[in-house]
Amino acid sequence: MPRFSVRWMVAVLLILVVGGAFFFCEYLIYFPTILKCAWPKTSHARGGEGIDGQPLDSAVRAMVLSDTHLLGAVGGHWFDKLRREWQMERAFQTALWLLRPEIVFILGDIFDEGKWSTQKHWEDDVRRFHRMFRHSTDTELVVLVGNHDIGFHYEMDWFKLQRFEKVFNASSTRIVTKKGVNFLLVNSVALHGDGCPICQSVEKELIKLSRDLNCSLQNSQTSSGVTDSCEASQVYPPTSPIMLQHYPLYRVSDAGCTGQDAAPPAERHLLFREKYDVLSKEASQRLLQWFKPRLILSGHTHSGCEVLHDNKYPEISVPSFSWRNRNNPSFILASVSPGSYALSKCFLPEESTVIGVYCSAGACLLLLFLAHCLWMKGLLQCLSLFLLGKHKSL
Repeated sequence: MPRFSVRWMVAVLLILVVGGAFFFCEYLIYFPTILKCAWPKTSHARGGEGIDGQPLDSAVRAMVLSDTHLLGAVGGHWFDKLRREWQMERAFQTALWLLRPEIVFILGDIFDEGKWSTQKHWEDDVRRFHRMFRHSTDTELVVLVGNHDIGFHYEMDWFKLQRFEKVFNASSTRIVTKKGVNFLLVNSVALHGDGCPICQSVEKELIKLSRDLNCSLQNSQTSSGVTDSCEASQVYPPTSPIMLQHYPLYRVSDAGCTGQDAAPPAERHLLFREKYDVLSKEASQRLLQWFKPRLILSGHTHSGCEVLHDNKYPEISVPSFSWRNRNNPSFILASVSPGSYALSKCFLPEESTVIGVYCSAGACLLLLFLAHCLWMKGLLQCLSLFLLGKHKSL
């Protein structure tokens, strides 16, 4: 075989190996992984049919993810930004295309440095977020606030909170209603209970929302119409809410958490700090008493967990969506009707798998180089070239 033909063959093989590995790791890998996911079926629903007799097939299809942590200008290395943000963008866009959710919730910590970023850096972070999480008008994107977005309680102020609310054009504490389902969004960063101005404002809004929801439930159950105490209340669908927030409700630790996305065994028994890792006992009990939610979805810990509060209020902690926080990110698929819901978890490609593919491609390149070298020059000349190049590099 002529030598130029061998060279062309080696060049083609090199292109196939490098291009194939890149295309698979950066594009294709997301499709077979997310294709394994599916919206939960009616048979897996909790609570049977809705109060209005609607089957779960007509439910809201909600996609829930958390803790994207877009890196900022201070602590974010350019390659770390490029790698992890590309992973989240491809995962999100592929999930939208394959699963077509009606609404997407992101449970806070959208940005990693929102708590201290300058206006210029903030605008750059927001621009990157809108590019990564772009979506069609058929999908509604709802974003909650986290401690990295506006700071922990002792760091937050009105400027940071209003800057966040302005970007996402909504109050950080509110109810989103879709197909008769109430989604309660809670600014859990402000539930410190020390009477700070933002805390007072958020608590006042939560009390009003609680009253409005309770009045809607009472009015639907009585034939006499609106009671005097509920005349000025806003009307919501008469169903218990799905509560979404960044901080989990109070729990001692992750000791009872299991599954492949739970915290590492060495970390599960570490005690949580109230008002830092989880909400305080008092704030947690107030939320449960005010709203009696049928489901709580939270983030913050970067790991998955399922907890049952007071033997009747289930809470799901949603793991981080980013490779920066865990090797196996995931998100929740929820089918929710006015009286029932069903959940399934969708895992993304593992970062270790992508690294393994690239390492295998590198090994193939080395073998191709050695084979080509042996064919063209012989073993001794090949080794001498390799050693000479190594000597020069030293």
